Amino acid sequence: MARYAKPAEGSWTEHYPDLGTGPIPTEDSISPEFFELEREAIFKKAWLNVGRVEEVPRTGAFFTKELVVANTSVIIVRGSDGEIRAFHNICRHRGNKLAWTDYPGEEIRGNCRKFTCKYHMWSYELDGSLSNVPQESEFFDLDKDAYGLIPVHCDVWAGFIFINLAEEPEQSLTDFLGPMVLELSEYPFGEMTERYAYRAEVGANWKLFMDAFQEFYHAPYLHGGQTPSKFTHMIQEYGFEAPFYKIEGPHRVVSTGGVRGEEQPIDMIKPIEAKLRSGLFGPWEHSTAEDVSVPGVNPGNADPWGLDSYNLWPNFVILIWAGGWYLTYHYWPTSVNTHVFEANIYFVPAKNATERLAHELACVSFKEYGLQDANTLEATQKMLESKVITEYVLNDQEVLVRHLHKEARDHVRAYRSELEGATS
Repeated sequence: MARYAKPAEGSWTEHYPDLGTGPIPTEDSISPEFFELEREAIFKKAWLNVGRVEEVPRTGAFFTKELVVANTSVIIVRGSDGEIRAFHNICRHRGNKLAWTDYPGEEIRGNCRKFTCKYHMWSYELDGSLSNVPQESEFFDLDKDAYGLIPVHCDVWAGFIFINLAEEPEQSLTDFLGPMVLELSEYPFGEMTERYAYRAEVGANWKLFMDAFQEFYHAPYLHGGQTPSKFTHMIQEYGFEAPFYKIEGPHRVVSTGGVRGEEQPIDMIKPIEAKLRSGLFGPWEHSTAEDVSVPGVNPGNADPWGLDSYNLWPNFVILIWAGGWYLTYHYWPTSVNTHVFEANIYFVPAKNATERLAHELACVSFKEYGLQDANTLEATQKMLESKVITEYVLNDQEVLVRHLHKEARDHVRAYRSELEGATS
């Protein structure tokens, strides 16, 4: 696709002519057959973010990631050489899950010197090598070097840990991310280690929830009750439009305008926001070097600028806020009409109670908006499954929604062609 910035007059969508402007089909959000193809065509081939390096700070630190969409579980661990590695979470003896506690479907984290299967006590070093087999002499010509943990491709960018489940990835991580995303490499993600997390099981296709955060056309209406009535009525009357969209390869970014809390009339913000000097857009005081020019931040030069929402294919979003903090979203499919939504909110660690409360107010504000989106999307899923309509129309602000669904259809179409070629 050719990529251009929007001129003073014109349409974002028209800059990406291969997207088209007609209605898009609903099939990819409701078809069980399409979802089964997505498992193979997308989630077993793409680079998937599973966490950050701060989660494995020292030798032996590990966590597991349940990837229902790929029918597997993965261990992420920092080895004695400092390297972060990933392995399928399965013992090479009889296939028992290796790292788990009371419930095998739950994710765990911890620290260990080695991994030991609770079934027959086979043990593996942090580098995945098989180190101990009880009663080893009873096996027939057992070559322990051939029965280490099965590795998963693993790489790190800007402190974000990515894995790829393919036998051989089609691209390196840096090639996969591409120039637009790599421009964020200098952003001080590593300084923001105060983390808050939300997790929810949502009764909607994974793409439908991604759609909700790729356009702001809905914001004045769905979220109108979150702001004082004077502000709500004003923005509903004039509408809301984001000032910048960009698509590069499978990835997307949308920026919004913003306003400093202290610049808003007092009757346009909530009393608690004025008291704690914080809100949905985060603390008004900055705890990081906001004036440092970091490539990739505010790529459309919005003034005033509020946030950038970088949507990394297929299911990972990084939101960088003007207030010097950031959010991540993950959408992990569990079926055609369910997924697990994870949100992580990161700040520079608070230096006092006031800063901590300001951070928590931002988190609570986000949660309320997220609950409204999730509730609406479950209703959307239910009615799409009725098949009363089979397509929907999109406006210019929904260009990234159009792109996401086209990417999914294109990946599935290419995979189908591979299968046909293999059987012909």
